[in-house]
Amino acid sequence: MSGDSYHPPVKRSVEIAGHKTSISLEPIYWDALKRAALAENVPLNALVARIDRQRLDSDVPPGLAGAIRIWLLSQLLAEQAQKKVEG
Repeated sequence: MSGDSYHPPVKRSVEIAGHKTSISLEPIYWDALKRAALAENVPLNALVARIDRQRLDSDVPPGLAGAIRIWLLSQLLAEQAQKKVEG
């Protein structure tokens, strides 16, 4: 990773269930979230709304930014595990 990867969080607005909310994430997470939305062929807001619903089903829900980071890491680990099985 380059020094540019270590950047403070950036606050952006998203819309969940018709309500705007702000989320602060580091640019590397915003980029990964955008790529995930493109890969799933869904709008970014729709993906964030899905992650939000999933986190609220948790026994101890994290904050939304934390849930997004957890979801992204879980996706990455699942992809790596799948590649290992296929490889």
